[in-house]
Amino acid sequence: MTPVTILNNIKVTDPTTPLNNAYQGGPFSVSGESMTAQSYQISKPPATFEEQLQILKSRGLIVEDEDFAIRKLKKINYYRLSAYGLSLKRRGTYIPGTTFARIYNLYEFDRRFRYLILELAEQVEIAFRTHISYHIAHQYGAFGHLEAAHFDNVDYHQSFLYALTKEVQRSQEQFIRHHLDKYHGDIPIWVAVEVLSFGALSKLYSNMKLEDQTYIAKTNYRVPAVYLKSWLKCFAYVRNICAHYGRLYNRPLTSKPRLSREWKARGIPQDRIFAPICIAKQLIHDPQIWSDFLVRLEALFSAYHEDVELHRIGFPEDWEALLRKP
Repeated sequence: MTPVTILNNIKVTDPTTPLNNAYQGGPFSVSGESMTAQSYQISKPPATFEEQLQILKSRGLIVEDEDFAIRKLKKINYYRLSAYGLSLKRRGTYIPGTTFARIYNLYEFDRRFRYLILELAEQVEIAFRTHISYHIAHQYGAFGHLEAAHFDNVDYHQSFLYALTKEVQRSQEQFIRHHLDKYHGDIPIWVAVEVLSFGALSKLYSNMKLEDQTYIAKTNYRVPAVYLKSWLKCFAYVRNICAHYGRLYNRPLTSKPRLSREWKARGIPQDRIFAPICIAKQLIHDPQIWSDFLVRLEALFSAYHEDVELHRIGFPEDWEALLRKP
């Protein structure tokens, strides 16, 4: 079967799955019972912005400027903002002296921190797209990614083809339209990698033959394949948190990267964002990019040093030395 036939014979009939299978409307089942808008059991009525502020105050939060607080609650959802106060609570009430201003400062810190991490993820992602496409193209040809024989698991490869077909069909990129119109749907690997999600690419790498994984890992990153596989999965996860404006501060990561013995000996926690930052240092080989990141990171920490507890994001006391170590 030719590459064109393989790609064109994949018929996508299942509806696109929303992010994290999120509820999109219509009845759904809870404990086997179908629920509609009329049958919801409301445990408490919605609160106005003023009432939301009173709830925070009733839990011991100090609000020095109520007008400022109301303005922020009108722009930032209560549950998004209040999550930054979780580390400042004990048994449901805020630690004495905790202010609304500090919670907002933690939110602002995390927002700016997230952009720094997203830039790191971008550097890792774009480089990896190049490395995996270059290897597949030179080892197996322009359409090597379409042949199941080049991969470990046939079912995983079929899932990859479905993901690729969906992305090609919904893409509005000019280079995709160009290949569909001029080359009858032929999508070579160096084009395919530009429409696939980072998560899909990570899974594609994980399904490659061990010798191919090892070649990419050793040649481009000087690490064993088992480490690179874990790191790419983690970075895809972190990248998605950042892209959807998720919280990094005081958040345990569910995708934990494999750490070296040296990192483990230093007590670096696998489930905090400092671990992926250490990994980025291994994956980004441009010293200027890394130096610029550290300068901006230090400036951010300096600006919010009164509010941020670095251990909440996994940073040890000697974090600067670790990240500047050659």
